[in-house]
Amino acid sequence: MRNKKNILLTLVSVTLLSCFTYVMSQSKPIETKVSQDTLKTDKLKIVPLNDSVFSVEGLKLKVYKKSAHASYYHDRFNGKRTASGARFNNNKYTAAHKKLPFGTKVKVTNEANGKFVIVEITDRGPFVKTREIDLSKRAFMEIAKNKGAGAMNVTIETIEK
Repeated sequence: MRNKKNILLTLVSVTLLSCFTYVMSQSKPIETKVSQDTLKTDKLKIVPLNDSVFSVEGLKLKVYKKSAHASYYHDRFNGKRTASGARFNNNKYTAAHKKLPFGTKVKVTNEANGKFVIVEITDRGPFVKTREIDLSKRAFMEIAKNKGAGAMNVTIETIEK
């Protein structure tokens, strides 16, 4: 009796293993895309092209606004749809602007310490008259002088193609 149970258990195990192996061999491998959200600031070389356009290793930058007031998104917006239709993620390098077209890449520089990030405009806002741009929390904290701050003065430069 015990021998029959062992044989039956072995047959069931082999059958399940065979089915699993067959299913795994039929499925397509999942391709993962690795994308870089921002540029590394330690190797960037800024070169003036003329009075208002600069180049950061081949990127043409045009000053959009100096002494602009920047803030960042609250965590409660994570996962919500932006005006462009994309889902917001506070860990990506994105921003909201009132007028710049969606998909525009901008360089945002903290005027207090010179640190900068490059973000993509994916949303409309901020809806406070005194503010010019809302950054994702990750982008804001990367350039913030004081991590407890909620706003800062920045220079906004558009990246021209």
